[in-house]
Formats: sequence, C-alpha cells, structure tokens
Amino acid sequence: MALLEIRHVTQQFGGLVALADFNLALEARELVAIIGPNGAGKTTVFNVVTGVYRPKEGSIAIGGRHVVGLTPNRITSLGIARTFQNVRLFKDLSVLDNVKIAGYGQTGYGPIAALFQAGRCTREEKTIVEKSMELLALFHLDPCADELARNLPYGLQRRLEIARALATKPRILLLDEPAAGMNPGEVGRLMELIGWVRTAFDVAILLIEHQMQLVMNLCERIVVLDFGKTIAEGRPDEIRSNKRVLEAYLGEDEVV
Repeated sequence: MALLEIRHVTQQFGGLVALADFNLALEARELVAIIGPNGAGKTTVFNVVTGVYRPKEGSIAIGGRHVVGLTPNRITSLGIARTFQNVRLFKDLSVLDNVKIAGYGQTGYGPIAALFQAGRCTREEKTIVEKSMELLALFHLDPCADELARNLPYGLQRRLEIARALATKPRILLLDEPAAGMNPGEVGRLMELIGWVRTAFDVAILLIEHQMQLVMNLCERIVVLDFGKTIAEGRPDEIRSNKRVLEAYLGEDEVV
C-alpha cells in the first residue's frame, strides 16, 4: 500500500480543467517531484490532497485512509504537512511561536481542560516549548528563536517554514517551490537540507519545483504535468530526454 495514493482525480474551476484523471502513488521515504509549465496544475495537486479543494472526481488516500471530504486540519492529523510557493509565516510572531503553533496540534487537551486543568496545560506547554526549541536547533534557527519571523533573511524564512511543517510530525511533506527566489548558493544548501530532512525525519517528500538543478539531482522520480494532464513520468534521466516534456517547456517548434 502506497503512503499517498491519488487515483483518477479530476478538478475543474468552471470550464477550466485544472487536473484531468491524475494518478500518483508515493511510497514511504520516497522523494518525487511534480514539474510542468506555469498553469499546468501542480499546486492544484497539493490543494486537493490537503483538502483546500474537493476534487470533482477520483479518490485520495493517506496510509489507506480515504481523505476526500475531510477538513484540512483532519487531513493534517493523518500525517501530511505542506509549505507554500510564497512563504506563509506568522511574520509578526517570533520564530519560536511559529513552531509552537504547529506543535499545539499534538496536544491532548481542549478548551475545557485549559480552563480547569491548569497544571496539565502548563506541563504540555513546557513540552511544546522544549520540542520546538529542539526542532529549531536542528535547523540552526535556535539563536534567533525570539526574533520576529519577518526579520529573518529569505532563506531562513524558508527553513523556518519547513521546520514548522515538521512540527506536526508528518509522514508526508509537500514542498511547493521551495527554491523560489533563491540564488544558486542557496539552492545548493536547500538541496542538502531536503535530503537531510527526508533521512532525519523519515518522511516521504513530494515537491513542486521549477529549479531543474534541484529536481534532476535530488529526486528519484519525476511526474510532468501540462494543462492538467500527466504527459510523462520516470527517472530524471528519462525525463531529461523526453520529447513531450521538451515540447511542453520549449514549444514544439523549438524541439529538434
């Protein structure tokens, strides 16, 4: 059984078909990329998987549990987390608070307990702070734990967003264009970080990316979308020379 299984998913917005009969299986600890030109439907895949959109057709299962129709927070609790194309931090909160917020999803108390079981809540709050600081230390962000997230350099904001996602203890991590806006040096460090995250946190990673250096050197398998349809799937060496992929990116007239 695949950790994430998407079968025959179609998503439409009015007359626009964003995804057409999309299929994907992601195994435990696998690292897979979804690529394609702008508007190909890549982010729509993430949105239907995480419950932002409900697909018109098809099924999605996480660890064998069907998730179509579940709320995003319920889907997150099943072991999936994501980052976004544009960094979405709580920029007026501290670096530590950004990670703590994600950690609250792991608590065992609700509003009533918060009112009447102050001791238990205090203990759990202490544990959240400790675990959040441990996570920040792993990402070398602990020295700036008290800084506002907005004051971090762009590359560190990306790093913090990944750390926050991992605070929910996912089995699957979705990364939406993590290299967007990065210079070549930052891309190289990001590649190392993503490889380390997969091993250290024992997660499967599905990423959307336009940075081909990262995709070709890091991913084990690549799925290519064009106008909502899968036009190719395979290893990086297979995708690199695929005529349909070259046509989608360059235009048929440009392909020799």
